[in-house]
Amino acid sequence: MKKKWILLMTASAVCMSLFTGCGTNNKPSLEEAQSQTEQGTESSKAGDSVIVAMGPSSEPEAGFDPAYGWGAGEHVHEPLIQSTLTVTNPDLSIGYDLATDMQVSEDGMTWTVTIRDDVTFTDGEPLTASDVAFTYNTVKEASSVNDFTMLKEAAALDDTTVEFRMSQAYSIWPYTMAIVGIVPEHAYGPDYGEHPIGSGRYLMKQWDKGQQIIFEANPDYYGEEIKMKQVTVVFMEEDAAFAAAMAGQVDLAYTAAAYSDQSISGYELLSFESVDNRGFNLPAIPAGTDTEGNPIGNDFTSDPEVRRAINIGLNRQEMLENVVNGYGTPAYSVCDKMPWYNSAAEVEYNLEEAKAILDKAGWMESSDGIREKNGVRAAFNLLYPASDSLRQALAADTQNQLRTLGIEVTIEGVGWDTAYDRAQAEPLMWGWGAHSPMELYNIYHTLENGLAGFSPYSNETVDRYMDEALAASDLDTSYELWQKAQWDGTTGITQEGDIPWIWLVNIDHLYWSRDNLQVAEQKLHPHGHGWSIVNNVDQWTWQ
Repeated sequence: MKKKWILLMTASAVCMSLFTGCGTNNKPSLEEAQSQTEQGTESSKAGDSVIVAMGPSSEPEAGFDPAYGWGAGEHVHEPLIQSTLTVTNPDLSIGYDLATDMQVSEDGMTWTVTIRDDVTFTDGEPLTASDVAFTYNTVKEASSVNDFTMLKEAAALDDTTVEFRMSQAYSIWPYTMAIVGIVPEHAYGPDYGEHPIGSGRYLMKQWDKGQQIIFEANPDYYGEEIKMKQVTVVFMEEDAAFAAAMAGQVDLAYTAAAYSDQSISGYELLSFESVDNRGFNLPAIPAGTDTEGNPIGNDFTSDPEVRRAINIGLNRQEMLENVVNGYGTPAYSVCDKMPWYNSAAEVEYNLEEAKAILDKAGWMESSDGIREKNGVRAAFNLLYPASDSLRQALAADTQNQLRTLGIEVTIEGVGWDTAYDRAQAEPLMWGWGAHSPMELYNIYHTLENGLAGFSPYSNETVDRYMDEALAASDLDTSYELWQKAQWDGTTGITQEGDIPWIWLVNIDHLYWSRDNLQVAEQKLHPHGHGWSIVNNVDQWTWQ
């Protein structure tokens, strides 16, 4: 209640600053800000405008240029301003946007995509296959977020046909085509990110950096009628977003489970399922050093029986209740509920069986209750990002639960500048979840040094299945191979296999929404509590 009172006291200050700039010479006056707020409220009543509060990290630092992360990266989403060749449907299958047809050669090395002939950019110029080829060749050379090493080049065969020539077979290319916004070759330059021209559902009207972005409906959009004509996105910390909702100054605001026991007059709490998972790696090789002398591996977690015991010795449902007030689902893999998910990853909590596994493996309790084997103590240091309270809470819950199993866990908050390196020897609480099977590949496939990138682990059979999945001739075949990489009945990355990662929870994405705002059906949200919510904002309505 004290926290709620403090938020109420700060709400008026939030409202006054909601539409103002920070440290800019063109900062609106108080009267102008109030006028904009009133206009937004009246527009909402008219049924064609919405104000959405997102976290500060959702603001695209490099602007709205697909080459520098707009639509991709940690907060994968549809780019709104630009069109894409494909889209992901609510069931995560592939649908068409600009594309009308796509064909892949038998060897998987050439993708031929036919596009619409009735699309123009917002400056009136037609969008052709040359723009598509230019976009992909540009992101291949410049992208600092996505990997385009699989693409050799893109070429326009005529105005409506583009050919992607691959350097290696890549069956899941349609998922990449769903997030790359097409830019105009004739109007692309160094300042494109701040002054984007596209052919998508919206155009950018105004960007007050550090504060807000205003989108307006593209009057020449070729697709389904846009129902929400103006979308204003304001960037706020969680406390400020909650206060703004209480003050009635936003229509939809992201929030955390910590606020879920509150109530706001005129608002309802919306909850959307996600594949935004949290879990920790368990280094799967004995302790040593890499070629540069850095610590790698762990003598305790390198025992597969230890990893199996930990996986079934953690009560995920209890974690959900303790940490996120029940807003989430247990996680068993990095791709729960996705088309390529293998349900063999699912396990039941069984503390007694976990203890029996450790006993059988020779890890016996010492006088202080912590297990030992051959002089190695059943203990590890669990890292978490120091700025992330949710991961800290999950780390603490893991610590408490594993103590019952006879495993000593210390927890430590660290910065990302050292977290990646230290995770090679010490478990780290991670967050993952994407609309692409490449998430599996990036986590579990070995690199040139013979070990996976984020935590030391290797399995040649798992590698082979993933390589075959990328080389498959169609998506359905690739899904089967991704599933086999997880578990083929003999080996894999699940409980009876190597289990080099422990997945804990998929967190629901929560939002305060005005009672009369109808948010369209959401597909499973990926990692990142940000832009995914507005993927279909054009179809939101007011009642």
